[in-house]
Parts: sequence; structure tokens; C-alpha cells
Amino acid sequence: MLQTIQRTVYRFCRFLVWVFYPRLTVEGMENLPDEPVVAVGNHAQMNGPITSVLYYPRKRKTWCAGQMMKLKEVPAYAYQDFWSGKPRGTRWFYKILSYLIAPLCVCIFNHADTIGVWRDNRIINTFKQTVNALKDGADVVIFPECLQEHNHIVHAFQENFTDVAKLYYKQTGKALPFVPIYICPALKKIVIGKPVYYNPEIPIASQRHDLCEKLMDAITALAENLPEHKVVPYPNLPKSQYPSNRAN
Repeated sequence: MLQTIQRTVYRFCRFLVWVFYPRLTVEGMENLPDEPVVAVGNHAQMNGPITSVLYYPRKRKTWCAGQMMKLKEVPAYAYQDFWSGKPRGTRWFYKILSYLIAPLCVCIFNHADTIGVWRDNRIINTFKQTVNALKDGADVVIFPECLQEHNHIVHAFQENFTDVAKLYYKQTGKALPFVPIYICPALKKIVIGKPVYYNPEIPIASQRHDLCEKLMDAITALAENLPEHKVVPYPNLPKSQYPSNRAN
């Protein structure tokens, strides 16, 4: 009964977001190989996850913070990740809000074709679910930015997500493609770039950084090749502080 109610609530929320969220177009579909991929994009605050649900052009699973799928863990994670940078005088409001949104977050994130990502030994389940999704023919969408700055388009990537390529190759004998995607709310676009492939002949520890650098460079190039616009950054900054896609 509870699952039925949660699915209904999720579908209703998804419909509302679809109604009010701007329509996006997808460019670069020809760059998607005829095989499952890990699509790697800029987070663009909540725009990345929203667009992956509404507009990603193929069957997909999306990585999300596992804490957003557990009722007791939502408030602390949501406050720290979304609102800890808010002015001191308003933080009390966001702490209360983090508790109020917890039931809805659990409902949404457990029904949006997501894979929970953890920073403890539960990460093993994350990788297992990811490989199984790829083997079932679904793409997996990941937004791996962290708070460390990289350039005016993307923040630095947390690199260990690339380890899924080693596990996928071990089970399938196939080199996994990572496909860069740029989420551009300002121009109402999702732009897909050319794939970057894992090399099974090189230890994964020796190519994590290189794979991430290539993907960050590709996303940056996708953004810079578009008309001038404001980039939605990973941190929750005021719009007045959004950078331009044109490097200074």
C-alpha cells in the first residue's frame, strides 16, 4: 500500500515538474554509441537530475546521493549540500526545511530510476547495480562534480566513478564508453559529446584522472562552442554570480 502511494506521489510530482520546467532539446544524439554508456554531465544544481529524468533520450538510471533515499539521512545531507552556504540569519529556516522535505525526497528518489551512491562500504552495491543496469541495456547518468573548483564551466570530478568500467569489462569483455553531456538551462539544451573509452590494458588507478580530465575538457568545449550564456554552476550560488561560458 505504501509503495503504491509513493509511486502515485512520484508520478504526480514528475508531472508537475514536466508542466512547469522549461522544455529542453537534445543535441548530439549521433554521438551516442549503439551500446550502453555512462553519461557524465555537469550537475547545474538541480537541473542535471531533473533533465536526466525528463529529457535524457534513452533508457537510463541516474546516480543520486544514497542519503536522499533514507528518511533519517535526508535532513543533514540536504542542509549541508544545498543550503549550508546561505546567509547566517536564514539558516534556521533551511534547517527546518531540510526536515520538511525529507519524506518527499525519499518518495521521489526511490522511484525515479535511481542508483544510490554511498561513501562507505555500501558503494559495492552502487557498482553492482550500475553494472547490472548497463548489462540490461540502460545508460547510467552520473553528475560527479564536487566543491573543488576546476574551471568556469565545471567543478572538479570525484574520480572513483570510473571504476565501474573495470567491473563492466570484467563481466562483459567490453570497453565502457563514457559520454560527456552539457546541461544548459540558459539555452534550453542538453548537448551530447563524443565518447571517451576506458582502456582495459591500463590499470584503472592509472587512468581515473585522465578519463576525468578528458570528460571535463569535453564538457567545457561543448559549453564554449555554444552562444554566450550564463553557466549554472554546481554550488548553489546567487544568479548574479553565475559565470559566462566565455572564459575571461
